[in-house]
Amino acid sequence: MIKKLLICLLVIGMFSCTNGVEKKTVTSPYVDTGAADKYDLMDADKEFSDLSKEKGMKNAFMEYIDSNGVLLRPNEHPLVGADAIDYLSQLNDSSYTLEWEPKSATVAKSGDLGFTYGYYKLMPNGKDTVLYGTYVSIWKKQSNGGWKFLLDTGNEGIGQE
Repeated sequence: MIKKLLICLLVIGMFSCTNGVEKKTVTSPYVDTGAADKYDLMDADKEFSDLSKEKGMKNAFMEYIDSNGVLLRPNEHPLVGADAIDYLSQLNDSSYTLEWEPKSATVAKSGDLGFTYGYYKLMPNGKDTVLYGTYVSIWKKQSNGGWKFLLDTGNEGIGQE
């Protein structure tokens, strides 16, 4: 009887002992904070595209770029901050229309950073040609609650599914 009691106590002790090791939960800062934040960011990206379609790419990008924003373009060095804004201000976008559709967004747990991605189409004026591609934008929430992009880039190629 004492032998069985000692075995039971030993088994209970083994399962309740942590050996001084704490269990740690690993969390990622890049997990959606919630549907509201995700849809808020997707709405901002859609409004960005709508402005590009209505008033031109130049106006839209000038409106939505953060003061530290980065533009990544094919065969060019990254354009950062004032250089990116200067590049945009000199852009002649009168010969085409650029629009895009965000497919998804993710917002950091902190709620101040996020990214969107989706498909774009570039339509030269007066031509039946449409150029398609994919894009990603990294966004920063502003003090007024709005979003501005920190980084924008795209790849030519595939069109929307």
